[in-house]
Amino acid sequence: MQTLTVALGHRSYPIHIGAGLLDQPELIAAHLPQPRAAIVTNTTVAPLYLARLAAGLRAHGVDVVEIVLPDGEQWKDWATLNQIFDSLLAHHCERKTTLVALGGGVVGDLTGFAAACYLRGVPFIQVPTTLLAQVDSSVGGKTGINHPMGKNMIGAFYQPRLVLADTDTLHTLPARELSAGLAEVIKYGLIRDAGFFGWLETNMERLRALDEQALVHAIHHSCAVKAEIVAGDERESGMRALLNLGHTFGHAIESAMGYGNWLHGEAVAAGTVMAARLSQRLGWIGEGDAARIAAIMRSAGLPDRPPELDVEVWMRGMQLDKKVEDGRIRFVLLRAIGESCLSADVPVELLERVLADSAG
Repeated sequence: MQTLTVALGHRSYPIHIGAGLLDQPELIAAHLPQPRAAIVTNTTVAPLYLARLAAGLRAHGVDVVEIVLPDGEQWKDWATLNQIFDSLLAHHCERKTTLVALGGGVVGDLTGFAAACYLRGVPFIQVPTTLLAQVDSSVGGKTGINHPMGKNMIGAFYQPRLVLADTDTLHTLPARELSAGLAEVIKYGLIRDAGFFGWLETNMERLRALDEQALVHAIHHSCAVKAEIVAGDERESGMRALLNLGHTFGHAIESAMGYGNWLHGEAVAAGTVMAARLSQRLGWIGEGDAARIAAIMRSAGLPDRPPELDVEVWMRGMQLDKKVEDGRIRFVLLRAIGESCLSADVPVELLERVLADSAG
């Protein structure tokens, strides 16, 4: 097991990464303020891991409530959030009852938002079972739900007490979901570490083959970068926004196509290639770097082009982005592989050219 810390003063918490961690329930029990927990999962993950985790906690004297939600991005809404509240209230859960998110990014975001709201705040723990959740969404305290007009527009910053990333769970992950997680891994190399990006180019086949050593290295490195950024900018007032490379375009894709039709990582992959092309149009990176970025997405089994959307659809979707400030869309762009920046000074004609090229 490898352990990192998200340094947030008295709210600091560990990230444990390794194989077989679901069989070490004492790691979770140590963070429970009372011996009671509500495990929130979904219909896909529950048959795989719920009984195992619940039995382990019960063996440590923990009273466990089980909450199983429908699976899919399309269920990340108020109605599903209320299912969590209904169960918590029906079981008379208290302020010291800990919510445990067992699943991917949707389960983690819903559970974290429920924890932030229920009784005005109860503890929660992340047990991510997808690569995307292990390297990104489980770390940093972003929680929330989607709105029909925009992704993740309703939510709260609310940090977990613990992140427990068991790499064994990735062996039950469909190949498409694994690829979706790799989009976020690639992001860390692009925004912060050219050497890591080069390592990913060389080791992509090992990652897709679920090589344990390669996976742990990629997850650990990704979490280390995110933990450092979150510790310096918890509420995204500055550098944390760089973690949204590809997301301005990507969220517009998800909203336009209907939540769940494009996986989040697939939309981010296409959006990252678009951000690279926009950076190229601005003269910041060359054609060679933009081509490398498109190529690594393809090697990860990800799309390097977005769906065909009208310019008006793109603009409407991008205007409903959390980085919009004073009505101006702010993009995360690249000055080089490994060096990113936030810019609102993008000429409209260049943006429209990238949108047109992407649809061609």
